[in-house]
Amino acid sequence: MCNKRGDDLNTSGDVRKQIVSLVRDFVKNEVKPVASKFDNDDEYPHGLVDMMKDLGLFGITIPEKYGGLGLDHTTFATIFEELSKGWMSLTGMLGTHHILANIIAIHGDEEQKQRFLPKMVVGDIRGGLALTEPGAGSDVQSISTVASKNGDKYLVNGSKMFITNGLYGNAFAVAVKTDLNASPSYKGISCLVVEKSSSGFSVAQKLDKLGYRGVDTCELVFDNCEVPVDNLIGGVEGKGFSQILGALEAGRVNIAARAVGVATAAFESAIEYSQKRESFGVPISKHQSIQIKLADMATKIQAARLLTYDVASKMDSGDRVDLEAGMAKLFASEVCGEVAMEAMRIHGGYGYIKDFDVERHYRDAPLMIIGEGTNEIQKLIIARRLLEKYSI
Repeated sequence: MCNKRGDDLNTSGDVRKQIVSLVRDFVKNEVKPVASKFDNDDEYPHGLVDMMKDLGLFGITIPEKYGGLGLDHTTFATIFEELSKGWMSLTGMLGTHHILANIIAIHGDEEQKQRFLPKMVVGDIRGGLALTEPGAGSDVQSISTVASKNGDKYLVNGSKMFITNGLYGNAFAVAVKTDLNASPSYKGISCLVVEKSSSGFSVAQKLDKLGYRGVDTCELVFDNCEVPVDNLIGGVEGKGFSQILGALEAGRVNIAARAVGVATAAFESAIEYSQKRESFGVPISKHQSIQIKLADMATKIQAARLLTYDVASKMDSGDRVDLEAGMAKLFASEVCGEVAMEAMRIHGGYGYIKDFDVERHYRDAPLMIIGEGTNEIQKLIIARRLLEKYSI
């Protein structure tokens, strides 16, 4: 699907370098010294989030017309890679925020854009995506959250699970069923912007996760939640399925970029450690078994990076990218999991304790494998598109 937004996406190389340099300095000076503490304590990093606001990161993909930076997908991916090298959890505060911004910017009407996007740029509105349910994950058509029209409002009933920004976010793109009799069922799905101030909206629980800690991942509950009709994206019911899946393509690119960042951080920790740790009288980097691991790790990371930035470039050109986005997310996330494990093995026993960052990278890696659609689902999407592309 086309996600191009005109001139806003024409980020020059100099501008990209400047922005990425600022993010890299932020990660080095502010994030890395405190990442382990926030992660171990599973503490939301309010101070770091405020710094990201000051850097303009909450508006990086929002068009300049509404106060954002209007950056291209390539720059967006680079920023996510750099943040993930320091602490991948920080991308959580931004990832689904920009999915909501993407949905509004592409599919919202002008009134919705004017009402939400400027506040999202400065972080007054922090967005999220409420798609997954306790009984419906990758099978989006099986969602059971219902929105019934009642005058100038919708009454929303249901719950959503694993929602990033659930506690500290305040506006969510919520997938709901507005037509229970639609056939096929995806034609009955609509997308509403539900604000946390809405009557009947509550956060049921904050989830305790293996990795991706410090990010507020929650269950959201809607009990006759009142949502203005004006918050229906685009003002037309039944369009939510395509609106959300289109935005998830950009989400898969940011997941791939996160995976490249975490894998790179794990690799860099491993290659540095291998030159310091001695075994049998020499640094372990002198042993061929370690050298082979390092060569494989670096090669696979570079392949994942090239896949990721290839799809980002295609998105910037307005090309259809569902095939390429699925491939990038699939490959990069699997490489990340493999590299994180190999980095831990190179560290030996030290890789298993929290004194070393590689332990955190190992816990963070699975998120990319299951997030934004499990890799099993990615393979089905890839196969379906390949059969379509090569049909005889």
